Amino acid sequence: MRYLLPVLSLFVLLTVSCKEDDSQQLASRARDLKKKEAVFASLQKNWVFQAPALNAQTQEAARDWQVWRQFQAELRQKPQSSVDAFRKKAKTLTQRVRALSMGIPIVFDKPEIRARITALTVTIQSLDLYVNLDDVPIEKVIACIREINLTLGSMTTQMQEIVARGNVRLEKGESDMLRMLDTTRAIPSSPKPKKLELH
Repeated sequence: MRYLLPVLSLFVLLTVSCKEDDSQQLASRARDLKKKEAVFASLQKNWVFQAPALNAQTQEAARDWQVWRQFQAELRQKPQSSVDAFRKKAKTLTQRVRALSMGIPIVFDKPEIRARITALTVTIQSLDLYVNLDDVPIEKVIACIREINLTLGSMTTQMQEIVARGNVRLEKGESDMLRMLDTTRAIPSSPKPKKLELH
């Protein structure tokens, strides 16, 4: 009989604490759900990639660059279902951008294009990193998307400029002048050895 009161009070205490834990867990789940919905809405709104269209002549020059077309197609497909869909898309974009360096057509295999591919790779990897964090930093994701769009614009402009430069014909004698200006072809000048004077 004397143990009944402490056991009964312990039972009441456990019941009350369990109810408090359940209500705290429900409140925590509701907050997490709201946060995920807000992240999804922000991603849905801002996940817009704009790769400028190439002119007809540049498209023809890039015709055999299959990886570039696949990358652009992947950019145009926007995830619709959940934050996890955006995470999968970011991972796929990372794989596609890494493949861009392979199979670059000879006309575009220049340091200017390779530098832009490297910049694009780094920014997309950052986007992948931010989207896959538990607490997604939306501001940084939006900044990455803007940077990707700027780099895409710069890359397409550079591709078109390379094609345009290839269309410019050299004037008569210009190739000889360019060869003369090439410092790698110059005859190396070495200092004359001094004669020793004996006194």
